[in-house]
Amino acid sequence: MRKGKRLFLHSVFWIVVWALLGLSQGLDTGFLRHNTPVFLAQIIVVALVIYFFVPKLLIEKKHILFFTLAIFVIALNSWWSTALLENVRAPLSTMLPPENLPKPPSKIMVTTLFLSVAFIIATATELFLFVQRKQQELTEQKNEILQTELKLLKSQINPHFLFNALNNIYALSVTNSDKTQASISHLSTMLRYVLYECDRPLVPVSKEIEYLNNYIELFVLKSSRKFNISTSFQLENESLQIAPMLLIPFVENAFKHSHIDQQADSFVTIRVEGNTSDITIKIENSIPKTAMTTDAVGGIGLGNVKRRLEVLYPNKHELQVNSSIEVFQVSLHLDVDENN
Repeated sequence: MRKGKRLFLHSVFWIVVWALLGLSQGLDTGFLRHNTPVFLAQIIVVALVIYFFVPKLLIEKKHILFFTLAIFVIALNSWWSTALLENVRAPLSTMLPPENLPKPPSKIMVTTLFLSVAFIIATATELFLFVQRKQQELTEQKNEILQTELKLLKSQINPHFLFNALNNIYALSVTNSDKTQASISHLSTMLRYVLYECDRPLVPVSKEIEYLNNYIELFVLKSSRKFNISTSFQLENESLQIAPMLLIPFVENAFKHSHIDQQADSFVTIRVEGNTSDITIKIENSIPKTAMTTDAVGGIGLGNVKRRLEVLYPNKHELQVNSSIEVFQVSLHLDVDENN
């Protein structure tokens, strides 16, 4: 809300207040002459608060100067409005008040009270609006930072996937050229998903499942032997929306650290279950009995997805990672709104 509009609303507020006071005392020309100077002084004080006191002094933390000038301005406006009133008001009565009645407060004291109230209300309003603007700015900045961070996290995932996929196709082209065409088809479908679907904040969970299936098929095609990979996808609502590229890091890590392409007794188990409001992903992989060297590329999977979960699903996810001598387990539960 602009300053001019705020000043106008304050003016309307005080017009209403004075109108109500006038109606209670009999609104006439005498009342208007008697109180118009005070009203004008209030508007001057409010304008100074909006345009000078709050933005130039209070927000800039010049507190001593703020209070000093506030007292001076209120006193000055009280003096001139009271002096003007004494010159223009008509005598209300030639009779002296009875001696037994208490003496009313001086006009300058009443004027100072009205100006002080106007000053306090205007200052409180300006501070409230300032805090509100700052909170909105902080929220917008936080959202921008989160969006930038998510883009960086996605950019880490995609090259990692592409590197692994091309390595698989290269290995396949050397050992079995008949399956190269099928692997390129799977890779093409996956790239289409990454390039055209993953720019959206949310995608249907069925798209993620299709991506996982293509990834597994591409991995299986790299060798003629049978891999011990079991999958189970049970979804009541396949259109349920989740963040893209959220599941693949778990699968990549399972394949990578189980060394399933090198160990005959290794296994990977993938289960995805979901209803209309939540999704559970459970992935298990064997751990080789003898330590094996892992390629230097990667290592961004679990750390990456943990950060994405903190950003995208705060207080709406539960991630459990358990490791024993022989088995590594990951379980992820997501609370998902089906209306997203």
